[in-house]
Amino acid sequence: MNEDALSELRRIVGKQRCSSSVADLYDYSFDSSIHGARPDVVVRPNSTKKVQKIVLMANERKIPIVPRGAGTAMCGHTVPIKGGIVLDLTRMDEIEEVKVEDLYCRVRPGVIYNKLNKVLGKEGFWFPTSPGSAEIATIGGMVATNASGMRAIKYGATRDHVLGMEVVLPTGEIMHTGTRTLKNASGYQLDRLMVGSEGTLGIITDIILKLTMKPQKNAMVLAAFENIHDAGQCVANIISKPLIPASIEIMDQVCIKAVNKCRKIGFPDVEAIVTVEVDGYPCVVEQEMKIVDEICRKSNATMVEASDDKATMSRWTEGRKSILPSLSRYGDQLVSVALADDMAVPISKVPDAVVRFHEISKETGTIFGTYGHAADGNLHTKLLVNPTSIESWKAAEETVGKIFKAVLELGGTVTGEHGVAITKAPYMQVERKESLEAMRKIKRALDPNNIMNPGKIFDWDQGSVIKYLRYPVRDK
Repeated sequence: MNEDALSELRRIVGKQRCSSSVADLYDYSFDSSIHGARPDVVVRPNSTKKVQKIVLMANERKIPIVPRGAGTAMCGHTVPIKGGIVLDLTRMDEIEEVKVEDLYCRVRPGVIYNKLNKVLGKEGFWFPTSPGSAEIATIGGMVATNASGMRAIKYGATRDHVLGMEVVLPTGEIMHTGTRTLKNASGYQLDRLMVGSEGTLGIITDIILKLTMKPQKNAMVLAAFENIHDAGQCVANIISKPLIPASIEIMDQVCIKAVNKCRKIGFPDVEAIVTVEVDGYPCVVEQEMKIVDEICRKSNATMVEASDDKATMSRWTEGRKSILPSLSRYGDQLVSVALADDMAVPISKVPDAVVRFHEISKETGTIFGTYGHAADGNLHTKLLVNPTSIESWKAAEETVGKIFKAVLELGGTVTGEHGVAITKAPYMQVERKESLEAMRKIKRALDPNNIMNPGKIFDWDQGSVIKYLRYPVRDK
């Protein structure tokens, strides 16, 4: 980027909010994925008008823009592989309206998920999507990736809570979509198109979210299984009761051992565990806990423990949420990486999927933990690799191909909640081959100069995703 463009950016946002220092360029060169690439400049606007001016300048000069929130994305969404501008939206962090009488709130993209719920909780409401990075994830990032989490089975993903938004389009126009009403049948639902667009169609600068009543009580059941198929079947049995819990989480033996080693949680040493959370009115919670307990025992659980104690439930939940870092302590010179990370299968296929994943691990000799939000069929496999060895990365990618092939054969999808960006791109292109051209046409119509987060999703043309690695990889 030339000095003239940098000067224009400084004029728009001020010198303090525009940086090309080596330290800042490094800090913004990666997110929570395996990838990394340096931008030319980092810009931190604090208003929609400033975002608009930046976009107009970038579009005229054909400079790439990568919108960014907290950097918790798992697939390289905010990695600027084409260089250009990283647009940090965390300074736009106002909670502008909370209208409980109309069941909506309006927020800027930089608002942090947990901080929003702290405010909503005072009114008896919440935004229940519950991502794993709730402590730091921004609402804008959640909307851009259609994030979800543990409670999607009952409460849905981010897309199900977005009523409308303000977007700065790639050509500089400001567009308002959706409404402040719970019902809306007015024209194309462009807000639903923008949710999950991963920064490729515009920059989201204001969001209207539907409010949900916060449950009065919650409780959990932990069940242990000596057979991982039985654990997966337990999940299907609960859903088909029918009973829709707040969440069901599954963890295999690799995850259990890693978490117990690092966090001293004290999970039972078995092949798999399942935790089930129910919530609602106290009388409903009590009744559903009894049903869950009965189903777990009939599904061959060797141990069932129920609790409504907040400390116990928090310990179980934190154990589950600590799987990713804990796996990096599982073996010498191996770290846990996000590759085949958040696939989803039909709920009834969860037993088949977890068994097949274990078979693939044995076939390939690759260690990975299997866990996930099993209630909605959303599973995770965190592979352990030697991050400095190209051979280890190649072996991991071969394993990933087998995992995703199995998922698609079971009627699933390669990404249930983390999105596509780089890491899932070649696999998503296989899954969505019939709709790729339609996506490209939409992209070209809205972003004729391809400045918005270029090179991602259907635009990825480099085959292998073992590219732009943030690790110091050796050939031998």
